[in-house]
Amino acid sequence: MHSTNPRLLAAACSAWQAAAAFRERRSRFKNFTYGDQWGDLTLDADRRLRREDDVLLDSGRRPVTNNLIRQMVKTVVGRYRARRADAVQGHTDSGPMAEIAARNDLDELDARMLEEFLISGCAVQRVVDERRFCGCGVWVDNVDPRRLFFRRFSDPRGLDIELIGMLHDMSMPEVISRFAAGSSHRADRLRHIFAPSGAGSVLDAEAAVGVGGTADSTDFFTAAAPDRCRVVEVWTFDCRHDRTTAPEFFWKCHFLAPDGTILDSFASPYPHGGHPFVLRLYPLTDGEIHPFVEDVIDQQKYINRLVVMIDHIMASSAKGALLFPLDQLADNYSINDIARYWNRPDAVIPVSGKGVELPRQLVTQAADAGAYSLLSLQMKLFDRISGVGDSLLGRVASAGTGAELYNSQVENATLALADIFRTYEAFIAARDTKIRTSR
Repeated sequence: MHSTNPRLLAAACSAWQAAAAFRERRSRFKNFTYGDQWGDLTLDADRRLRREDDVLLDSGRRPVTNNLIRQMVKTVVGRYRARRADAVQGHTDSGPMAEIAARNDLDELDARMLEEFLISGCAVQRVVDERRFCGCGVWVDNVDPRRLFFRRFSDPRGLDIELIGMLHDMSMPEVISRFAAGSSHRADRLRHIFAPSGAGSVLDAEAAVGVGGTADSTDFFTAAAPDRCRVVEVWTFDCRHDRTTAPEFFWKCHFLAPDGTILDSFASPYPHGGHPFVLRLYPLTDGEIHPFVEDVIDQQKYINRLVVMIDHIMASSAKGALLFPLDQLADNYSINDIARYWNRPDAVIPVSGKGVELPRQLVTQAADAGAYSLLSLQMKLFDRISGVGDSLLGRVASAGTGAELYNSQVENATLALADIFRTYEAFIAARDTKIRTSR
């Protein structure tokens, strides 16, 4: 454990930093999905970059959010779960896969992973055979894309990946349990490595050695919680050279501390001989990721703006304003008396009769400038672009729509999601294969 590998740590850090734009875009898509839809930066009147909702509030308008994206995502996830339920109906499996699926609650994990897949375009799980508090065996974990890193690849199946790994935040007891190998000397060494007063990362002299971060920390070297230790898991595609045989390729794992210390290293222990990650990026065109949610962001923003516009028009329109000529004010009555009596049932308000014009109530028709028509158009475009229309949402069909026609509409609407479903199902199939070959 005295050896270090700063070059491998630098390669892992470089791969993580290369995905900074992806993490930033994912954060934006996630915010839109869960309701924070006014967080984009825009220029205010003083040419300063500020959040859209702050600029809107300064202009006297109230930001309104009508979250259609969340309902769309829930509908797609629900449709997927219904498909899975139909596929397994009548089939019973009591073998090892059924036991692993039950222990890991794969149905729930896969639903949450699909939600992530729709939001970020990234689905990744880690399949390991290890001992945990809950027992020994194969364990499946959803991996937070913010903790994932890999060297750029182009094969949609990920077969050309040469470096992949993730960031772990472990408690000190877990670090000692995993890497001390029962040695008190190694345990003391680990405590020294992860001490808050450590010398810092070999790549960044000012970085703490994996300890002392905050819950919002996005640093490669610092754990996201103050009481946790940052451990870097790196898998590389390596090669053995032998004079008598051809080069043998294999996957090798290193667990590294943020100062470059090698905590553990070993060749892949799994029968499949590979790394434990299962990864799908959607659609991975020229190495780019464009998730399902991205397609409707602009429509969602425009819908919100139209609703704010209509709300502002309605709020600023005259509604029941009373025009009361002062020469009609009777003796011993004030204008405050008139205001108090005006909205009372069966009220009697005397007028002097001196003026030509009598009091009257003013109600104006809100001039929406076509905002309602635009809103209706944007709602329709949202459904068409997403492919999640009335039939998938379960909205009531018209009286003239028969059951056969309605089922046909649902089937046709599902075709718009077929590509996403098939890609995700391929991910699940690859994961199941890795489970079967992990022990």
